[in-house]
Formats: sequence, structure tokens, C-alpha cells
Amino acid sequence: MTYYVKGLIQKEYERRLSEAPDFVVLQTIGLNGIDNNRLRGALLEKGIHLMVVKNSLMRRALESLGRAAGAQLFQEGPCTLAWGGDSVVDVAKELVEWTKKLEVLKFKGAFVDGRVLDASGVSELAKMPNRRELQGRVVQMVLGPAGRTVGAVLSPGGVIAGCIKSLIEKKEKAA
Repeated sequence: MTYYVKGLIQKEYERRLSEAPDFVVLQTIGLNGIDNNRLRGALLEKGIHLMVVKNSLMRRALESLGRAAGAQLFQEGPCTLAWGGDSVVDVAKELVEWTKKLEVLKFKGAFVDGRVLDASGVSELAKMPNRRELQGRVVQMVLGPAGRTVGAVLSPGGVIAGCIKSLIEKKEKAA
């Protein structure tokens, strides 16, 4: 491969990495064409992209983007980069499910918030709540105390209204 072509490929890696600050790296040795197409199609429906990379060019692209720590994930063997979805947690969750279906898939690690995680770190990352789950928890936390406060404020008013209503009913019966 000529130096010019390598430069073009590196620029393409840099472009794609600029869209993906966090990513997961896996090994796909032994994955047949049918399973590869099924995997890519299912992940693409969820907005997750896969790209097989040349390690030396990926290391250079990461260094030029100021993410040199991630270069250690691309040392040996064919590497496949996975990114996209709502967050890297979604990517990890989906890939963990696929590693159960396709045993040839192996995690090499992940690059999250400027830090490198090993293969077991990817499995732990998949156990974390994703963005939607965290937003739901925050909403519950905000609405929980507010609902209790409204209940506490309205509760005495409801008791007083009940008492007044029973008094009105007694007076109507007496009259």
C-alpha cells in the first residue's frame, strides 16, 4: 500500500473517530460472512457501526486526535472498532449479547472518556445503566419528593373538606 493511500485511510479513520469519542474494540477472527452480515445489519438498525481497521494506521489516527492512550488497544491481530448508539454503554450491551450468540467474537477493550478499559471492563460497562435509564432515574428522584410534598400539603385540606362535607350532610338530614 502506498504512503498516499495510507494517508487517505488514516484521514478516514480520523474523520470517523471525530464522530465517536468513545468506542469498543473487538476481535472478529473466525466470523463467517453470513454471521458478519447479520451482526452488522442488526447493529446498524440500532445506530451502531463496525469498522475493521489496520492497527498501525489506527494508532496514528488516535495519536493525531490526541487520544494516544487508546492506541494500546490496537497492538496485535485484526481489530474491529464499534461505535454509535446513544452511548458506549449501549454499544457494549449490544455486543455482549452478540458475543453470547457468536462465540468467535472476543473483546479487546474499550476507550471511554479518555481511559482504556480491558476486555472485562467492557463486560462491566455493559452492566451500567444507559442514558435513558439514568434520565428515568433522575426524573423519578425529582418527582418523588415533589409528589410527597404535594401529598402532604393537600392531605390536611382533604381531611378538612371531608369533615365539612359530613357536617353539611348531618345538617341536611336534621333539617
